[in-house]
Amino acid sequence: MENTQNPADAAQEQFGIQNVYIKDISFETPNSPQIFMEEWKPQMDMELSNKINKLQEDLFEVVLNITATVKVGEKTAFLIEVHQAGIFLIKGFAQDKLSYMLNSYCPNILFPFARELITSTVTRGGFQPLLLAPINFEALYAQQQEEGQKNTLN
Repeated sequence: MENTQNPADAAQEQFGIQNVYIKDISFETPNSPQIFMEEWKPQMDMELSNKINKLQEDLFEVVLNITATVKVGEKTAFLIEVHQAGIFLIKGFAQDKLSYMLNSYCPNILFPFARELITSTVTRGGFQPLLLAPINFEALYAQQQEEGQKNTLN
């Protein structure tokens, strides 16, 4: 079987995780202790975004922002905001692949760290664990690309 990929191209592409860290975390329980007396039928609203900062040539900080608000009726049980960050070495990729790496691949690496931090913090706050389902960052990126193309065409 013949290898059709140019070995020189593969040698030029480099990806590495330099560091993964918590950039910011906030946990609020504005209606405690009364909220613990309520019948627990929570409703959750979650917002997700990411931010990219170029630190140096081929070195990027990617920050995954997750905000979850859990309400019981009209009362906010808790609000948690996590900014999970990572520093990534991304070298030798074409622009479209670099965009994919920064907006899909890196957030996918950061999400399990953020999910564990959210679950742990919520539990320590006296609530049942908030178990976040996996997120398909590749599909989100494809959707954003498609919407961007639609906006460009109009």
